[in-house]
Amino acid sequence: MNHAAGQTPQGTPRGVDCSGIALEEDINRYDPEYRAWLREAVRQVQADGNRSADTHLLPVPLPEAWGIDLYLKDESTHPTGSLKHRLARSLFLHALCNGWIRPGRPVIEASSGSTAVSEAYFAHLIGVPFVAVMARTTARAKIELIEFRGGTCHLVDDPGSVYAVAAELAEQTGGHYMDQFTNAERATDWRGNNNIADSVFSQLAQERYPEPAWIVATAGTGGTSATLARYLHYTRRATGICVADPENSAFMRGWRDQDHAVTTTIGSRIEGIGRERVEPSFVMEAVDRMMRVPDAASVATIRVLERLLDRKCGASTGTGVWAAFKIISELRATGTRGSVVTLLCDPGERYLDKYYSDAWLAGQGLDIGPYEKRVEDFLTTGELA
Repeated sequence: MNHAAGQTPQGTPRGVDCSGIALEEDINRYDPEYRAWLREAVRQVQADGNRSADTHLLPVPLPEAWGIDLYLKDESTHPTGSLKHRLARSLFLHALCNGWIRPGRPVIEASSGSTAVSEAYFAHLIGVPFVAVMARTTARAKIELIEFRGGTCHLVDDPGSVYAVAAELAEQTGGHYMDQFTNAERATDWRGNNNIADSVFSQLAQERYPEPAWIVATAGTGGTSATLARYLHYTRRATGICVADPENSAFMRGWRDQDHAVTTTIGSRIEGIGRERVEPSFVMEAVDRMMRVPDAASVATIRVLERLLDRKCGASTGTGVWAAFKIISELRATGTRGSVVTLLCDPGERYLDKYYSDAWLAGQGLDIGPYEKRVEDFLTTGELA
């Protein structure tokens, strides 16, 4: 068969592969100015972690005769005041090292509040703009904190639209959509010595029950429960991992049915946790147990905790503590001694107009009285009826 001069049998010019790229083509995009900026940005984010002392593991007073210890990992002491500070630091390092964040271009996030506060902090630290796409119902105190950190809030009426709007803004501006709900589980090194699970076990080392029976987490992205569960498995612990989920969240039903496609139509009233879809970062197969917690129970628990600890906590803390109380009640019923750990996610001062407002509770139709009594009775009897 005759072939045209300079053509392979398939009709491709010699020196060019089948995709049309010259075999000896050399494209050099090394930018020394960008790489200098990147080195400094990574240094700044790493320095923040180096400056920050570890968060406290607070014992919750329970009757000594129970033989059970409850601890709160107090994540409110981070520079931006919540558990999400760890996540934001990991997300920024992940995105910087992947080359996704560029000088002068905005970082954009879909967030219910606390993650955006922390991401605004890190964006300001490295000198890039930050935009948070969030539901209009987000607590005003959180919006003010984002703005205080130099961020901008883009409010939407439909909470379910935050993902698409954030991605669209990133496309329009040439910025980077951080996408915490996809990247949370992969941004943190769950095997290393710089995660919340390793910290918990280091702090428990001198306690009478150094390996807890259960660790209770809550899920917004699912990243924290994934880190905890993977670390437990990797270090060959017997500790169980329980995720407490609020009303109107897809996580519980998705986990129960092992269905990643589950969605709901109503947003969570407990800010920071519960989603209308099963987020990509929720590694449901690694979770041992899930517990649905009524919103009124979450709020009642933080009201009682305030009297017990002399401090206010966000309602996501109440969700986890209610589940921890239920687990302790079960341990008591079987005569089992041991310890339980859950998280103090953020301070209650961010929610004075919501969870600490009787008017807001009435407007939501939430009656916390019966649940407050159940918590008070538990603290006396050890039974969460």
